[in-house]
Amino acid sequence: MKITGGRVIVCSPGRNFVTLKLETSEGIHGLGDATLNGRELAVASYLQDHVLPLLVDRDPFAIEDIWQYLYKGAYWRRGPVTMTAIAAVDTALWDIKGKSLGTPVYNLLGGRSRTGVLVYGHANGDSVDNAMRAVEHYRELGYRAIRVQCAVPGVPSAYGVGKGDLYYEPAARGLPQEQIWSTDEYLRFAPVLFERLRTEFGFDLRLLHDAHHRLTPIEAGWLGKRLEDYRLFWLEDPVPAELQEGYRLIRQHTTVPIAVGEVFDSVYDCLQLITEQLIDYIRTTVVHAGGITHLRKIAAIAEPYHVLTGSHGATDLSPVCMAAALHFDISVHNFGIQEYMRHTPETDAVFPHAYTFSDGYLHPGDEPGLGVEIDEELAERYPYRPAYLPTNRRVDGTVHSW
Repeated sequence: MKITGGRVIVCSPGRNFVTLKLETSEGIHGLGDATLNGRELAVASYLQDHVLPLLVDRDPFAIEDIWQYLYKGAYWRRGPVTMTAIAAVDTALWDIKGKSLGTPVYNLLGGRSRTGVLVYGHANGDSVDNAMRAVEHYRELGYRAIRVQCAVPGVPSAYGVGKGDLYYEPAARGLPQEQIWSTDEYLRFAPVLFERLRTEFGFDLRLLHDAHHRLTPIEAGWLGKRLEDYRLFWLEDPVPAELQEGYRLIRQHTTVPIAVGEVFDSVYDCLQLITEQLIDYIRTTVVHAGGITHLRKIAAIAEPYHVLTGSHGATDLSPVCMAAALHFDISVHNFGIQEYMRHTPETDAVFPHAYTFSDGYLHPGDEPGLGVEIDEELAERYPYRPAYLPTNRRVDGTVHSW
């Protein structure tokens, strides 16, 4: 069997997705997610113009060799565009291998390590009362773990607060929106929010929270210390991780579990954080960190350091990526939790999939390969429309991490 070619499918059933479809001489195809939120067409071009010509006549079973060829052969390594493109190829190759052998991808990764994948949903509100109602709604849906975000009084916009009750989609059509942020107001408010949550819901429910890179290490240490009594499952992305040593300072001030990594694109981004045990959960994702092949290597390094996985799973990752993540999650020994933001009905229709949600867990299904397809005819009805994530400024106008 040889790779005969492929194509890149860009569609927008509610939001933009880029999908790679690799084809083989035996008529078996594989899918890979290549979505990079706000830079979708850069990855589409990279795949179409630079990567696909290199894959023709190659053995699709040679997954590791192809991965290394695309990574080392480009000379200029890493970066979100390159690694997202490599991830798409890698995921599609695992899909082809599973379909060819007639087995789910997780069986090619060592088989199941658990019966289901624990996931967390996203509850948010424009007020504390509405955030409480959202948490109750997710609990009624069967979620055992819930991330909680709430509008901060006195701050015009807050990360994670959506406009509907299905999902939170920050990307907006047109040029980037500029939002205003006040760290002082947020630090005063967050402990109050979680005191209310524990008062109303007790301690059986796992609660998560995302600071979204907006703090300094000492601010994160201060916040974590004040949240310790409320037993967070994790505090996510407290500070930007370019300076990995900054997490030492956080560790010195709080025992709240720390999760980071959704913007990482390789093991080198998280190596120090893992080996110095500065984090508790590594959140690298299939689509942005080089695919299943590279994610397995990150997990293998993390395991002896007691670091668990917690892969990113927002709506800017298509069901193709979610399916791939679930096969990884159910197989890897040091799995922690999986983010699960439900897609729109339009997205689910374009990407029919075998994975299912029940009683707080996702199940990848037993279809050969990844268990997800793309309805190309339906996808054509949703053409690409430019959209960007917001940008952030402090009250004084200084550009700040969003």
